[in-house]
Amino acid sequence: MQVEGIQLFLQPVQDLQIETRTSRTQYQYTLEDADAKELTEWGPKVVEKLRTLPQLRDVTSDLLSSGLQEMLTIDRDSAARLGILPQTIDDTLYDAFGQRQVSTIFTQLNQYRVILEVQPRDQQDPAALRRIYLKSQTGDQVPLSAFAHFEPGTSPLSINHQGQFPAATISFNLAPGSALGEAVDAIRAAEAEIGLPPGVRADFAGTAQAFQQSLASEPILILAAVVTVYIVLGVLYESYIHPVTILSTLPSAGVGALLALIVCRTDFSIIALIGIILLIGIVKKNAIMMIDFALEAERDQELTPREAIHQACQLRFRPIMMTTMAALLGGIPLALGTGTGSELRRPLGISIVGGLLISQVLTLYTTPVIYLYMGRLGAWLGRGRKGKPAESMPAGAPAS
Repeated sequence: MQVEGIQLFLQPVQDLQIETRTSRTQYQYTLEDADAKELTEWGPKVVEKLRTLPQLRDVTSDLLSSGLQEMLTIDRDSAARLGILPQTIDDTLYDAFGQRQVSTIFTQLNQYRVILEVQPRDQQDPAALRRIYLKSQTGDQVPLSAFAHFEPGTSPLSINHQGQFPAATISFNLAPGSALGEAVDAIRAAEAEIGLPPGVRADFAGTAQAFQQSLASEPILILAAVVTVYIVLGVLYESYIHPVTILSTLPSAGVGALLALIVCRTDFSIIALIGIILLIGIVKKNAIMMIDFALEAERDQELTPREAIHQACQLRFRPIMMTTMAALLGGIPLALGTGTGSELRRPLGISIVGGLLISQVLTLYTTPVIYLYMGRLGAWLGRGRKGKPAESMPAGAPAS
């Protein structure tokens, strides 16, 4: 069934809500301006521009600027000649359309207020203004149309505010196959193309704003996690070299997580980023189990680095596979889950499963090679730090 003039917008119920205001669709984009008229002028232009973007769907706005308005222009000179005071005009119009309380009827059990107003059918018809008469100072009835004329126009039904300034919220959904990052870039390009005036401030809100903030802090967050792991491993092994060997397993985990998200056609969301951060702690245990055993074998059994890492790979293969499969099988239900709230859990499971699969295949072969090269680098740096033997002093030279 199609009803003229009605639009229907559907959106899924989220377990966690970031938005601070209710919108018709999922993502929010706000326009803020100190001048309400300028905001009313540019708001519909931005909406029309965003509706042309292929990355967006269901673009709508809460800016209700098409309300009907009847402008009443009073000829004060004509009103003064007819004996009509401005206060009389205000009182008469309020009596007709303002629902003035003129009396109260009291009964034994209740009380009823008496409201003065025109007939309900006249409240919806601007032509009723021409049938309104005012009482002049001489007692004559003067029609309002004798000294005033009427001009139809439009006016906003409501003006929303963000902070202290009028604001309009434009909400949108994503087109099938489009990521939020692509939509954000397309909106920024459209914003520059349309040429918003300096007084209009445009920014994202709700989930889209949280997405931008997460992207801004993402490199710092990942770098801080890697530096923290490096410091802890450096203190544990008392070495500057071997923590690098352990951290060399992390790129394969990140690549695996991104490939899994691409194959499953899942957006790189905040939850997926959390999954990659979790991989930093899960994946590096493969290298820790091998390198810890190899270093112990070099010290206690006096094996060469090649023999030590070869023995470590043989003896640590089973526990590495057991711990990896335990984490992998724990993430599969998250990746394959459906139902209410699955859109919040699936990116986490997909990133964990993809990262573990790729890193497990690669690190079993790359970690021993990197261990050997890092060991050679450490030995070379150790020889370079040793001081040169002191030169013999010539005979007869005075002692310092």
